[in-house]
Amino acid sequence: MSPKNSDKNKTGKIICVFVHGWAMNGAVWESCFEFLPDWMDVIQVDLPGHGTMADINAEDINGYVQALAALVNRPAIWVGWSLGGLAVLQLAKDYPEQVAGLFMVATNPCFVQKENWSCAVDKQVFDQFADVLKKDTDATIKRFLALQVKGSGLTMSTVRELQQSIQQRGRASLDALKLGLDILATTDLRNELPYLNCPMNWLLGGRDTLVPVELSDALKTLQPNINTIVEPEAAHAPFISHTEKFTHALIDFAESLR
Repeated sequence: MSPKNSDKNKTGKIICVFVHGWAMNGAVWESCFEFLPDWMDVIQVDLPGHGTMADINAEDINGYVQALAALVNRPAIWVGWSLGGLAVLQLAKDYPEQVAGLFMVATNPCFVQKENWSCAVDKQVFDQFADVLKKDTDATIKRFLALQVKGSGLTMSTVRELQQSIQQRGRASLDALKLGLDILATTDLRNELPYLNCPMNWLLGGRDTLVPVELSDALKTLQPNINTIVEPEAAHAPFISHTEKFTHALIDFAESLR
Protein backbone atom coordinates (compact mmCIF):
# COMPACT_ATOMS: atom_id res chain seq x y z
CA MET A 1 0.00 0.00 0.00
CA SER A 2 1.25 3.50 -0.71
CA PRO A 3 -0.05 7.03 -0.08
CA LYS A 4 -0.25 9.52 -2.94
CA ASN A 5 0.49 12.38 -0.55
CA SER A 6 2.24 12.19 2.79
CA ASP A 7 0.32 14.81 4.79
CA LYS A 8 -3.00 13.25 5.76
CA ASN A 9 -3.89 15.67 8.52
CA LYS A 10 -3.89 18.89 6.53
CA THR A 11 -7.17 20.79 6.71
CA GLY A 12 -9.47 19.94 3.82
CA LYS A 13 -7.65 16.73 2.94
CA ILE A 14 -9.65 13.56 2.32
CA ILE A 15 -8.14 10.09 2.66
CA CYS A 16 -9.35 7.81 -0.11
CA VAL A 17 -8.59 4.08 0.20
CA PHE A 18 -8.87 2.00 -2.98
CA VAL A 19 -9.65 -1.72 -2.50
CA HIS A 20 -9.29 -4.01 -5.53
CA GLY A 21 -11.24 -7.05 -6.67
CA TRP A 22 -10.60 -10.79 -7.04
CA ALA A 23 -7.18 -11.83 -8.42
CA MET A 24 -6.12 -8.19 -8.80
CA ASN A 25 -4.01 -5.81 -6.69
CA GLY A 26 -3.72 -2.09 -5.93
CA ALA A 27 -2.02 -1.29 -9.25
CA VAL A 28 -5.34 -1.71 -11.03
CA TRP A 29 -6.38 1.82 -9.97
CA GLU A 30 -3.33 3.73 -11.16
CA SER A 31 -4.84 5.11 -14.36
CA CYS A 32 -7.31 7.03 -12.17
CA PHE A 33 -4.83 8.84 -9.96
CA GLU A 34 -3.65 11.44 -12.46
CA PHE A 35 -7.20 12.84 -12.54
CA LEU A 36 -7.52 13.24 -8.76
CA PRO A 37 -6.93 16.60 -7.01
CA ASP A 38 -4.14 17.18 -4.51
CA TRP A 39 -6.61 17.36 -1.62
CA MET A 40 -7.34 13.64 -2.05
CA ASP A 41 -4.76 11.46 -0.30
CA VAL A 42 -4.72 8.07 -1.98
CA ILE A 43 -3.93 4.74 -0.35
CA GLN A 44 -3.53 1.79 -2.71
CA VAL A 45 -4.31 -1.48 -1.00
CA ASP A 46 -3.06 -4.97 -1.74
CA LEU A 47 -5.41 -7.27 0.15
CA PRO A 48 -3.82 -10.14 2.10
CA GLY A 49 -2.68 -12.81 -0.33
CA HIS A 50 -2.57 -10.39 -3.28
CA GLY A 51 0.26 -8.51 -5.02
CA THR A 52 2.90 -7.33 -2.56
CA MET A 53 0.91 -9.00 0.24
CA ALA A 54 0.94 -12.44 -1.41
CA ASP A 55 2.76 -13.98 1.57
CA ILE A 56 0.21 -12.66 4.09
CA ASN A 57 -2.68 -15.01 4.72
CA ALA A 58 -6.28 -14.24 5.60
CA GLU A 59 -8.71 -16.92 6.72
CA ASP A 60 -11.94 -15.09 5.90
CA ILE A 61 -13.41 -11.70 5.08
CA ASN A 62 -12.63 -10.56 8.62
CA GLY A 63 -8.94 -10.95 7.81
CA TYR A 64 -9.41 -8.44 5.00
CA VAL A 65 -11.26 -6.07 7.29
CA GLN A 66 -8.58 -6.17 9.98
CA ALA A 67 -5.90 -5.34 7.42
CA LEU A 68 -7.96 -2.44 6.04
CA ALA A 69 -8.93 -0.99 9.41
CA ALA A 70 -5.25 -0.68 10.36
CA LEU A 71 -4.53 1.64 7.41
CA VAL A 72 -6.15 4.84 8.69
CA ASN A 73 -6.61 6.65 11.98
CA ARG A 74 -9.53 8.85 10.97
CA PRO A 75 -12.60 8.55 8.72
CA ALA A 76 -11.81 7.90 5.07
CA ILE A 77 -13.62 7.36 1.81
CA TRP A 78 -13.44 3.68 0.92
CA VAL A 79 -13.57 2.77 -2.76
CA GLY A 80 -14.42 -0.91 -3.07
CA TRP A 81 -14.48 -2.76 -6.37
CA SER A 82 -16.20 -6.16 -6.69
CA LEU A 83 -14.69 -8.44 -3.99
CA GLY A 84 -13.14 -5.34 -2.44
CA GLY A 85 -16.62 -3.89 -2.12
CA LEU A 86 -17.67 -6.74 0.15
CA ALA A 87 -14.66 -6.11 2.38
CA VAL A 88 -15.48 -2.39 2.50
CA LEU A 89 -19.13 -3.04 3.42
CA GLN A 90 -18.05 -5.37 6.23
CA LEU A 91 -15.58 -2.75 7.44
CA ALA A 92 -18.33 -0.09 7.48
CA LYS A 93 -20.39 -2.38 9.70
CA ASP A 94 -17.55 -3.28 12.08
CA TYR A 95 -15.64 0.03 12.12
CA PRO A 96 -18.12 2.84 11.32
CA GLU A 97 -15.77 5.38 12.93
CA GLN A 98 -13.26 4.67 10.14
CA VAL A 99 -15.73 5.56 7.38
CA ALA A 100 -16.53 9.00 5.98
CA GLY A 101 -18.26 7.50 2.97
CA LEU A 102 -18.40 4.47 0.68
CA PHE A 103 -17.90 4.60 -3.07
CA MET A 104 -18.87 1.16 -4.31
CA VAL A 105 -17.83 0.04 -7.79
CA ALA A 106 -19.40 -2.89 -9.65
CA THR A 107 -20.01 -4.76 -6.43
CA ASN A 108 -22.95 -6.59 -4.92
CA PRO A 109 -23.87 -7.14 -1.26
CA CYS A 110 -24.78 -10.69 -2.33
CA PHE A 111 -23.00 -11.93 -5.45
CA VAL A 112 -24.89 -15.23 -5.78
CA GLN A 113 -28.51 -15.57 -6.88
CA LYS A 114 -30.97 -16.50 -4.17
CA GLU A 115 -34.73 -16.62 -3.87
CA ASN A 116 -36.00 -13.09 -4.51
CA TRP A 117 -32.45 -12.00 -5.43
CA SER A 118 -31.99 -12.48 -9.16
CA CYS A 119 -29.64 -9.51 -9.69
CA ALA A 120 -26.58 -11.68 -9.07
CA VAL A 121 -24.51 -14.48 -10.60
CA ASP A 122 -25.69 -18.07 -10.86
CA LYS A 123 -23.98 -20.24 -8.23
CA GLN A 124 -22.79 -22.63 -10.94
CA VAL A 125 -20.50 -19.89 -12.29
CA PHE A 126 -18.62 -19.76 -8.98
CA ASP A 127 -18.56 -23.55 -8.73
CA GLN A 128 -17.05 -23.75 -12.21
CA PHE A 129 -14.40 -21.17 -11.34
CA ALA A 130 -13.47 -23.07 -8.19
CA ASP A 131 -13.25 -26.34 -10.11
CA VAL A 132 -11.12 -24.94 -12.94
CA LEU A 133 -8.93 -22.98 -10.51
CA LYS A 134 -7.68 -26.22 -9.00
CA LYS A 135 -6.69 -27.50 -12.45
CA ASP A 136 -5.43 -24.39 -14.23
CA THR A 137 -4.96 -21.10 -12.38
CA ASP A 138 -3.86 -19.17 -15.47
CA ALA A 139 -6.89 -20.25 -17.47
CA THR A 140 -9.23 -19.28 -14.64
CA ILE A 141 -7.79 -15.78 -14.36
CA LYS A 142 -7.91 -15.29 -18.13
CA ARG A 143 -11.54 -16.37 -18.18
CA PHE A 144 -12.32 -14.02 -15.33
CA LEU A 145 -10.66 -11.09 -17.11
CA ALA A 146 -12.73 -11.84 -20.20
CA LEU A 147 -15.93 -11.83 -18.15
CA GLN A 148 -15.06 -8.47 -16.64
CA VAL A 149 -15.03 -6.74 -20.02
CA LYS A 150 -17.62 -8.80 -21.88
CA GLY A 151 -20.10 -6.53 -23.60
CA SER A 152 -18.02 -3.34 -23.42
CA GLY A 153 -16.55 -1.70 -26.50
CA LEU A 154 -13.03 -1.43 -25.05
CA THR A 155 -12.52 -5.15 -24.48
CA MET A 156 -8.89 -5.75 -25.46
CA SER A 157 -7.46 -2.51 -24.04
CA THR A 158 -9.19 -3.09 -20.72
CA VAL A 159 -8.00 -6.70 -20.52
CA ARG A 160 -4.43 -5.61 -21.24
CA GLU A 161 -4.56 -3.01 -18.49
CA LEU A 162 -5.89 -5.55 -16.01
CA GLN A 163 -3.17 -8.02 -16.99
CA GLN A 164 -0.47 -5.36 -16.62
CA SER A 165 -1.80 -4.52 -13.14
CA ILE A 166 -1.45 -8.14 -12.07
CA GLN A 167 2.10 -8.29 -13.41
CA GLN A 168 3.13 -4.99 -11.82
CA ARG A 169 2.68 -6.13 -8.21
CA GLY A 170 2.54 -9.88 -8.69
CA ARG A 171 -0.26 -12.42 -8.88
CA ALA A 172 -2.34 -13.46 -5.90
CA SER A 173 -1.48 -16.71 -4.14
CA LEU A 174 -3.58 -19.77 -4.92
CA ASP A 175 -4.92 -19.81 -1.36
CA ALA A 176 -6.01 -16.17 -1.72
CA LEU A 177 -7.75 -16.91 -5.01
CA LYS A 178 -9.64 -19.80 -3.42
CA LEU A 179 -10.59 -17.69 -0.41
CA GLY A 180 -11.77 -14.84 -2.63
CA LEU A 181 -14.10 -17.12 -4.57
CA ASP A 182 -15.42 -18.54 -1.32
CA ILE A 183 -16.12 -15.05 0.03
CA LEU A 184 -17.88 -14.06 -3.19
CA ALA A 185 -19.95 -17.23 -3.16
CA THR A 186 -21.01 -17.22 0.50
CA THR A 187 -21.09 -13.62 1.76
CA ASP A 188 -24.50 -11.96 2.04
CA LEU A 189 -24.49 -8.43 3.48
CA ARG A 190 -27.94 -7.37 2.30
CA ASN A 191 -29.28 -7.23 5.84
CA GLU A 192 -26.45 -4.92 6.90
CA LEU A 193 -27.19 -2.16 4.38
CA PRO A 194 -30.17 -0.62 6.23
CA TYR A 195 -27.97 -0.04 9.28
CA LEU A 196 -25.12 1.74 7.50
CA ASN A 197 -25.56 5.47 8.05
CA CYS A 198 -22.59 6.73 6.06
CA PRO A 199 -23.00 8.37 2.62
CA MET A 200 -22.93 5.75 -0.14
CA ASN A 201 -22.47 6.04 -3.90
CA TRP A 202 -22.84 2.86 -5.94
CA LEU A 203 -21.43 2.86 -9.49
CA LEU A 204 -22.63 0.14 -11.87
CA GLY A 205 -21.86 -0.70 -15.48
CA GLY A 206 -24.78 -1.07 -17.84
CA ARG A 207 -23.02 -3.94 -19.63
CA ASP A 208 -21.65 -5.73 -16.58
CA THR A 209 -22.24 -9.49 -16.80
CA LEU A 210 -21.08 -10.14 -13.23
CA VAL A 211 -23.06 -7.46 -11.38
CA PRO A 212 -26.32 -6.87 -13.29
CA VAL A 213 -27.43 -3.27 -13.67
CA GLU A 214 -30.80 -4.30 -12.20
CA LEU A 215 -29.03 -4.20 -8.85
CA SER A 216 -29.61 -0.44 -8.89
CA ASP A 217 -33.33 -0.85 -8.14
CA ALA A 218 -32.75 -3.68 -5.67
CA LEU A 219 -30.33 -1.55 -3.64
CA LYS A 220 -32.97 1.14 -3.20
CA THR A 221 -35.30 -1.38 -1.56
CA LEU A 222 -32.55 -2.24 0.95
CA GLN A 223 -31.25 1.26 1.64
CA PRO A 224 -33.15 4.22 0.10
CA ASN A 225 -30.27 6.60 0.87
CA ILE A 226 -27.88 4.87 -1.54
CA ASN A 227 -27.10 7.03 -4.56
CA THR A 228 -26.73 4.78 -7.61
CA ILE A 229 -24.84 5.80 -10.75
CA VAL A 230 -25.03 3.78 -13.97
CA GLU A 231 -22.45 4.10 -16.73
CA PRO A 232 -24.44 2.58 -19.64
CA GLU A 233 -21.48 1.51 -21.81
CA ALA A 234 -19.25 0.15 -19.02
CA ALA A 235 -18.82 -3.48 -17.98
CA HIS A 236 -17.23 -4.71 -14.74
CA ALA A 237 -14.23 -2.34 -14.67
CA PRO A 238 -15.67 1.16 -15.27
CA PHE A 239 -12.68 2.88 -13.66
CA ILE A 240 -10.55 1.53 -16.53
CA SER A 241 -12.96 1.67 -19.46
CA HIS A 242 -14.42 5.05 -18.45
CA THR A 243 -11.70 6.49 -16.25
CA GLU A 244 -12.56 10.17 -16.49
CA LYS A 245 -16.26 9.65 -15.81
CA PHE A 246 -15.40 7.42 -12.87
CA THR A 247 -12.98 9.90 -11.34
CA HIS A 248 -15.36 12.82 -11.85
CA ALA A 249 -18.06 10.92 -9.95
CA LEU A 250 -15.61 10.08 -7.17
CA ILE A 251 -14.35 13.67 -6.91
CA ASP A 252 -17.90 14.99 -6.70
CA PHE A 253 -18.61 12.51 -3.91
CA ALA A 254 -15.43 13.42 -2.04
CA GLU A 255 -16.07 17.13 -2.48
CA SER A 256 -19.44 16.74 -0.78
CA LEU A 257 -17.69 15.26 2.27
CA ARG A 258 -14.87 17.80 2.67
